[in-house]
Amino acid sequence: MLEIERLSTTQPDFEERLGALTDWDDGATHGVESTVAEILESVRRDGDSALVEYTRQLDAHPVSSADQLEVAPERCRAALDALPAEDREALRAAAERIRAYHEHQRPQSWENDDADGTRLGQRIRPLERVGVYVPGGKAAYPSSVLMNVLPARVAGVGEVIMVAPAPGGEIAPMVLAAAAVAGVDRLFLVGGAQAVAALAFGTPTIPAVDKIVGPGNAYVAEAKRRVFGHVGIDMVAGPSEILIICDGQTDADWIAMDLFSQAEHDEDARALLICPEARYLDEVQAAMERLLPEMERSEIIRESLRRRGALICVRDLNEAAAVANRIAPEHLELSVVEPERLAAAIDHAGAMFLGRHTPEALGDYCAGPSHVLPTSRTARFASPLGVYDFCKSTSIVYCSEQAAGSLGEIAVRLAEAEGLTAHARSAAYRMRRDPSA
Repeated sequence: MLEIERLSTTQPDFEERLGALTDWDDGATHGVESTVAEILESVRRDGDSALVEYTRQLDAHPVSSADQLEVAPERCRAALDALPAEDREALRAAAERIRAYHEHQRPQSWENDDADGTRLGQRIRPLERVGVYVPGGKAAYPSSVLMNVLPARVAGVGEVIMVAPAPGGEIAPMVLAAAAVAGVDRLFLVGGAQAVAALAFGTPTIPAVDKIVGPGNAYVAEAKRRVFGHVGIDMVAGPSEILIICDGQTDADWIAMDLFSQAEHDEDARALLICPEARYLDEVQAAMERLLPEMERSEIIRESLRRRGALICVRDLNEAAAVANRIAPEHLELSVVEPERLAAAIDHAGAMFLGRHTPEALGDYCAGPSHVLPTSRTARFASPLGVYDFCKSTSIVYCSEQAAGSLGEIAVRLAEAEGLTAHARSAAYRMRRDPSA
């Protein structure tokens, strides 16, 4: 029997139960925090020697020197060439769609001249060097290579350094092939907090980067949190999650499998279904019970659904939208007759998948947008990974003599109100008068 929580908005304790189900504490345990702190300090102090030791201990990767961690580009290209033709074409087709989508996100520099001779503008430049973390513990993720690296390439990042764990010294050929397709400059077989430390602080072998992106386990997330400020990071991601709103007219097997598609990530993944039809929720649960034994990762799915899954009955689709905004999900499927209309009521979601024929799985691999999305309700204020994450802007200000006078009047008044005399005098000198006079 499949265990999954059943909720209804008519229950008096619905909000409390929903909060317990959806509020994720992404804070690391004391054990994780102390371990990560030790690893970061060791790599920062001892560089390559610490990196090699942690790789041997934690990944059982039998390396004796740091130069053995790097994968030659020729090996990545050979892995691509050795793939079955269908796999190679799938990688390239997905890469082209991802690249094409992100071309639309290129931010533009601009300048504007005011009548008084002020010129204001914004100059956009790509980051010089970025580190991409690709997880490799419970599964291989070539899609993560494409989704993290290609937006950086579209942005014009000068150098992309990829790190990925290789338990036992093994890495999936598909991951190597994806690195070749995406255009990774250098690839190192190192993972965990030690990889984050190397990217943040640099070692003689692995160069320091300006920003680190990509998902990972609790140790990776904590390491990213701790190095933020020394380098940039994309986000501190929690477990994967999906919320489906269905009107009860989609094939129940389809919806069951869509829920499985996220639950199979790990036991902390969250899979929720909202529907105004209680009988349909019964149908989906029956479909899940029937289909679950066929799944290779059935035990992970079962545990994920038991811990963080739910079937939620609402009064109508308007209420479904309100609940969805409360949850602010990473992935939101709108499997309804008029998905565009329902989408207009959604304010918080990492990505929306509209219509019965748009499973979230397409977004994970090849639809186009990056699948690196805000989790754990952070879609209230955060956005998907994009080209803008790999750019920085510089404000441009130019003043003519006339503009220096008109703006100086304002600056002097405000500076004097703040008691910052040097600020006031700096502006006043350009006005050719002494503000103390």
